[in-house]
Amino acid sequence: MSDKVTINSQTLDLASVNEKIEAGEFLIIAADESILSQLPSGNWIGGSIPYFMGEDGGVVSRDTIFVHSITGCAQPRITPYDANSISRIAQDAPDNGFTITILPAGSDVHSEYAQNAPSFPNMFFSPIIGWIAGVHLDDVASQKAKTVFGPGGMLMADKAVAMHVTLPESQFANIHIVNLFEQGSGPKISFPSTGFNVDTCKVDGVETNFTEFLTNNNIDTRLPLVADYNGINVNVSVQNVNSSDVDLYAPVFSDVEYQFASPVADYVTEFNKAISAEESGNSAFSCNCILNFLYSELEGKQTGSLTGPIVFGEVAYQLLNQTLVYMTLENQ
Repeated sequence: MSDKVTINSQTLDLASVNEKIEAGEFLIIAADESILSQLPSGNWIGGSIPYFMGEDGGVVSRDTIFVHSITGCAQPRITPYDANSISRIAQDAPDNGFTITILPAGSDVHSEYAQNAPSFPNMFFSPIIGWIAGVHLDDVASQKAKTVFGPGGMLMADKAVAMHVTLPESQFANIHIVNLFEQGSGPKISFPSTGFNVDTCKVDGVETNFTEFLTNNNIDTRLPLVADYNGINVNVSVQNVNSSDVDLYAPVFSDVEYQFASPVADYVTEFNKAISAEESGNSAFSCNCILNFLYSELEGKQTGSLTGPIVFGEVAYQLLNQTLVYMTLENQ
């Protein structure tokens, strides 16, 4: 291990990525499944996604390969996890370092992590960051999101992957969350049980059907539900409003009070304000949410200096929605 660990992020062609894998580099790879399936085994983890924030702005591409290259570290621990073993992820993390994880959207391991990560042993002691793999939105009904366990060259629809990286004593990792959404002034909403699918809720204490509430009040479901966790806003985004129930991109938790967010007038302007305040220039790893990409029309637009995959959910210890997360490596 050298004196300093660094992470370099770039968009590369297939031949360049193959070279890096063959050279034994430690890589986090985001690309369409058609690309991931062509890559050789090696020291990497990957996830399927065809949406990216590149240096020239947001892009949709089945050919783009976004690579985070980790240099200066000892051999990381690269581990697959299923729904039964994902609770070990924080216990497996290094004492001083970070973990990057990718989980496939819609899988049991995604659900288990989303609903229970805050209570996993050792959670919040070591930085855990990552994202939810997805597919092109045209293919949601016909394709499953995939992750790749690089050492075995395995594409998997039912397992998460993680790379646990140890840092030298002179460095530490710090996770940052950029969330432009705040609780609005509407009614307070709570749910009787934890989950990704809800039918009944309480609106200002009165039991009602959630679909009826959304429909009758013309709620703009591009805005997330927001809960205040000790001063930190956590979003839950609406996926589908069905005739009698509602599908969500992240679980609501029972007996937590939510309110729909206040609208954001100009996402790019507000976002650039937020990240300049956060001083993101030394970002080592980042990802943004597909819903921010869609609703804020980020194709062709830049979000400050932050580049990375545009994904189906973000991990900053726990699962998040409609946020951007990034990690910095800082000197002790």
